[in-house]
Order: sequence, then structure tokens, then C-alpha cells
Amino acid sequence: MRWLQKPTDQSLVEPLIAGLRTDPALRGVANAGHILAPLLVRRGISDAEAAGIFLSPSLSHLHAPERMLGLRAAVDRIDAAIERKEPILIYGDYDVDGTMAVIILKTAIELCGGSADFHVPHRIREGYDMRDDVIERAAASGIRLIISVDMGIRAFAPAETAQRLGVDLIVTDHHLPGPDGVPNALAVVNPNQKGCEYPYKQLCGAGVAFKVAQGLMQRRLDVNLQNKLLMSFMKVVAIATIADAVPLTGENRVFASLGLDALRRAVNPGLKALLEVAQISPKRPPTSGEVGFRIAPRINAAGRMDVARDVIELFSVKDPARARELAAKLDHLNSDRQDEERRILRAVEERFTGDPTLCDAYCIVVDGEGWHRGVIGITATRVVERYNRPTVVISRDGDEAFGSGRSIRAFHLLEAIESCGSLFSRYGGHSHACGFAMPSANVEDLRAKLDAFARTRLTLADFDPILDLDAELDLTEITPQLFHALELLEPYGMGNPEPIFATRGVQLAAPPRILKEKHVKLKLRAGADRRDLSTAAILATPRCHPDGAAIRREEKAAAVAEGYPNRDALRSRITFDALGWHMAERMQKTPLLAGDVIDVAFTIGNNDHPEYGGLELSLRDFQIPAR
Repeated sequence: MRWLQKPTDQSLVEPLIAGLRTDPALRGVANAGHILAPLLVRRGISDAEAAGIFLSPSLSHLHAPERMLGLRAAVDRIDAAIERKEPILIYGDYDVDGTMAVIILKTAIELCGGSADFHVPHRIREGYDMRDDVIERAAASGIRLIISVDMGIRAFAPAETAQRLGVDLIVTDHHLPGPDGVPNALAVVNPNQKGCEYPYKQLCGAGVAFKVAQGLMQRRLDVNLQNKLLMSFMKVVAIATIADAVPLTGENRVFASLGLDALRRAVNPGLKALLEVAQISPKRPPTSGEVGFRIAPRINAAGRMDVARDVIELFSVKDPARARELAAKLDHLNSDRQDEERRILRAVEERFTGDPTLCDAYCIVVDGEGWHRGVIGITATRVVERYNRPTVVISRDGDEAFGSGRSIRAFHLLEAIESCGSLFSRYGGHSHACGFAMPSANVEDLRAKLDAFARTRLTLADFDPILDLDAELDLTEITPQLFHALELLEPYGMGNPEPIFATRGVQLAAPPRILKEKHVKLKLRAGADRRDLSTAAILATPRCHPDGAAIRREEKAAAVAEGYPNRDALRSRITFDALGWHMAERMQKTPLLAGDVIDVAFTIGNNDHPEYGGLELSLRDFQIPAR
């Protein structure tokens, strides 16, 4: 893995430090401005006002919803439907973003006095996006208003069907429109459509639905009630925003920050039950990582393995017992999803073992009969993580094949797919992900063409994974003050990654420990060969319990009395635990012994265990320095 330190424009750092001195968010955090300024500059934030908004998100930072093109017309039509007691159908996607968008808009309409039902397609039987037959059935049942959420921006045929049947269609979406513009609907609400001057373009589908709900509630509800309900919706839109991996900047940062904080005070029976099965502690706000890896997979599992209607029911149900039953079902489905994922990954590994040429492919294409279509996308992600090459995983179903692809930083996957577009019956995606359907007979041709295309775009160096570093630190610089300053940057995610630091030349204070046959725990000790730190700085550095606190007061007093002759000896007593998740296999291939010297890259966390807590490092990579 290549370590690259992010560039920093130092001419912007000093003015920002000066501007941050009066920021109320930094009061009580020593040296916060000096710590945060370079990190903020590397995130594109260089003036004090923008930094203040970033560090202290609030409802007041949300943009006026009517600035989004099409939203006023959409709210006018929804308002009229409520006044006339018209039933409304919300048509949403089956993933986290789509189901959360349904919940937000359905709840807002009902709170404003309306009535709304919903349709979430079955992933296998119906697939993604709107279908003519669903609109036809809705029209036959008396529906005259359909609102899409997290889909519909390319649903030209369904829009024509709705118009022919006398159904008003409102499209709310965040995906990029195609070259043919937008569908012929009553209103299209999408910040990425041509002519929309909305100042923030990176909303997820639930974020766009939230803006529609915000506009509707401004029209029909008291101001005090509006703010209370917006904070309630913030929890749901935060889950969707984090799960959909949109940048956690601008309004998305407001959603994520306020929503995560509000999740610890959840009162909705379904949400409380979901947090419980996901083992989220109610004592503190969940992190974006806990949402992404514990909450979101359980919501997604419904659409992947069964039907996503259960998610909407979970968030709508009032009976705690039923809520616990539904949450347990999602938890079970997530376990089924994990089992299926492992089964496909084992099959993929067998392919690599039996076909050495697959290891040489510039674009990996693997296929299997009957592989679960709800899991192939996440399986492709796992293959990319392991081999760091663009990967397409295909499920064959007789004469049809369905694929999902994931890519690496240097390779635009949608361009690759478009280069052989004639092979597909349908496809779509973006630079790092794609999905498609095709005749099974075309799979071999696809494998050859994607590999040939990749060889024109990639070099072997592109397959080296890259780790972006924010700065190099000495272990003595890792203090509670540093950690508390870094906490102000949370929540982390796309567009605001958790800062990664590196320390060179640390020693292993003990042999590595393997945990649960998957993870590794290192005890790191500051090397004793650097002499550029003062003894006072060393003695003042807070130690971590239990090992870092091992220097007794009498040892320090003796050192002072003797004129600090054992400065390096004292410094070498500073130790940190470093946890390397899923690094056991690598550690077995690179055996290390106590006393060995390594370079480490890590993030900084805090273990809140009452007895063994303290600062600890989360290992991202380690390297043996060249001699």
C-alpha cells in the first residue's frame, strides 16, 4: 500500500488559525485551532465563517426548500391533494435511501392531514425504477397523484403512462439526469437537473424528500411544530445520508450531525428496536461508522433478501412488541445476507485458485449460476477490497444474467460499461459502481472487452492501494487534547474522511496478539532514538491506562533531581494499543517480534471502558522501514 500525504496550502492555514481563535465550538479545547486548521484546509475550508458552520451545524444552516427547481409546484399539488382528501401513492426504491425517503414523505403528508400509501418494488421481480404496470394498477384504484422518491429521473415511459391515464406524477430524485433531460412530469424535484440553482447538489434521495417535506410543513404547520418535526425527521435522513455514501458536507453534514445526536433520544418504537438489535449504545450518539456498518445493513437486508415493505412498517408501527418482531426479522435477514455473501466469496476464491489467469486480469469479471442478485454488489466490493482491481460480479439465471460492478480510484467504470453497451439489455451507474442486465451468452464477450478496455486505461501501479495521510505524528503528540479537537470534525464519511496519521519508527513493546482469529492487537512504544522533544513535553504527555500510566511519580521526581538523564528511557515507557481489524492473515505472513521497529498508519479513538479505557489507535496499515 502506498502512503500519500495530502498537500496543504500553508498560506491558508495561519489566517484560519487566527480566525478560529474566537470560535465558540473550540472553547476549552487546547490548541484546537492549530490542530484543526490544516485539516480543514485540506477539506476545502479556508475561511473562519465556513469553518464555524462546519464545526457547529444547526437547523439554521438549511437552505430554503423553495430554492430547489420544481419544489414549489410539487408542494402546491400535494397541498391540493390534502385539501381534496385525495389518496397519494409514494413510489420508492428498496434500499436504505429509498425506504427512508418513503418514511419521511409519507409521515409528513399524514402529519399535514393527508393520506399516503406506498409502493416499494421487489428487487428480483420488478427491479429498479418505476414500472408502467404499477402506475396502471394505481390509476385503476383511483390514485391521481404519484410521487417518486430516490428514482424516476430517467423514467420517461412511466411518465408518459401516467399522463395518458390522467395521473399527476411528481418525480423527486438525486441521480444525474440523462442526455435527454428529465421526464415529462407535473414537477421534477432534483437539485442536479439543468436550470436548478439550489446551492447544494449532493443530497441523497431521502435528502430531497426531506426538502419536499420541509416545504410542505412550512405551508401547513405552525413554526414551532415545524422545527420539532424537522428534528424528528433528522434521525431518518441521517441514516439515509450516511448509508448512501454522499459527501458529508453542506446540508448533508447538518443532517448527519444533528441526526446522529438525536438518535440517542429515539422514541419511535421501530427505531428503538432497530438500534437495540444493532447493539447501538443509548449512552452516546452512534458514529457514522455504526450507522454504515450496523444499522444500514439491517435495513438494506430487507430489500436484498426479502421485501422492503417491512422497513416502512417497522418505522410506522406503534406497538413495541411488533417493532421488536420486525427488527428481529431484519437482523435475521442480515445474517442470511452475510451467509450468502460468504458463500459467493468462497466460490470466487475457488475461481482464483483454479484459474491463475484471473489474477492477471485488469478488470475482474466472475459469474455464477443462481448467485443471489441482492448480494452481488456488496460481493463485488469485497473482491475490490481484496484485489484492488475493478470487479464485476454476475449472477446467471438461465438465459439472463445480472451484474453489479465496483471500481478503484483510477478507473471510471461507467465509461468501461458504455464502451460495450451493445452487450446489455439495460445498464446504468457512475464512475465507481454499475449495474446491468444482459443475455447470458454475452458474458464471455463482456469479460474480454472489459479487460481490454481496462488495459488501455490502467497500469500495474494503479493496482497498488493508496492510503491518504493527513500528517505524521510522534506518539508523544497523541494526547486527549488532540482527540477532543478531532472530535469536532465528526461525523466522518465521504467528503470528510476520518484523519489518518502516520508514525515512523515505533517499537513493538510486546509480541502481536491475534484476536478472534481475524484481528490483531499491537502494543506500540515510542522509539528512543529521536531527541527533538523537550523533557518537559515528554513528562507532560498524558499516558493511556493501564500501560501508558506506568511511570510512577517517584520515577519522574528522580528524573528531575538527576537532571533528566533518562529522558529516552522515560519516553520509551509511553505505549499505545493499536487494533488492526481483519489484519490477522497479513500478520501471519509478516511475523513480527517484540522489539521490532515498524512504521504505522492509524486513526485515533477512545476506549470508554471504565477500567481499561483510554486513547487507542485503529491501525490502517503498517510497514517495515527499509534499512
